[in-house]
Amino acid sequence: MSATSPADQRFPVRVFGGPTALFEYGGLRFLTDPTFDAPGDYPRHDGRFLTKTAPAAGGPAELGRVDVVLLSHDEHPDNLDHSGRALLADVPLTLTTPGGGRRLGGRAKGLADWESIELDRPGGGTVTVTGVPALHGPGPRAEVEATTGEVVGFVLTAEDLPTVYVSGDNAQLALVEEIARRFAPVDTAILFAGAPRFPNLYDGALIVLDSAQAAEAAKILDARRVVPVHCDSWAHFTEGRGDVVAAFTATGLADRLDLG
Repeated sequence: MSATSPADQRFPVRVFGGPTALFEYGGLRFLTDPTFDAPGDYPRHDGRFLTKTAPAAGGPAELGRVDVVLLSHDEHPDNLDHSGRALLADVPLTLTTPGGGRRLGGRAKGLADWESIELDRPGGGTVTVTGVPALHGPGPRAEVEATTGEVVGFVLTAEDLPTVYVSGDNAQLALVEEIARRFAPVDTAILFAGAPRFPNLYDGALIVLDSAQAAEAAKILDARRVVPVHCDSWAHFTEGRGDVVAAFTATGLADRLDLG
């Protein structure tokens, strides 16, 4: 850990449920995958339905100012729902996949793998946001993206701030290893977990990390803090926060967990 990212610079992360979390970094306020709709059944782009089982722990009115939405992908209602889409109209910048940037238009910008954008900080200086690889299922990129669509993760860096990683709906630890080679150690990793799976998709294989893999990702990244998200509030998540805590405890990493 470098001298420019001491522990006393740690910032709070508020988790709203599902993949949605709010944090301030470099004076800018970032929101991940906004999902605030009520429990119920929601159609996916491919005709399947996803069932939301619990409300968010707060609504859009509680967010305050949001400067940037970090949207891992726009095609699934457990990552961007009706309320989330409405919210985007009032946010100056949404960073997402290249395809999502085209679909959303307006203030949305797609980031390809390893593409960066510099954002001006209110007090001077910049924050760099880099799009990093993520795959929403097992197998080669072309096959996964043809089945479950594009996904992007994000790494946030600044000269005087610790490094932050937001995984998005990634299922492959090999990609975490690629990211670690460029950016580790990571101070805060916001890891999407929950072990979601469908019997008729990839023969029931994971489409996002399970709890044990999230713990392994923390080790790969040498992450000082892990905020788990995307592990509650949806019926297709087969593991919850308790499973995350158990996995991190079993690997001696419980002290790194921040449940937001």
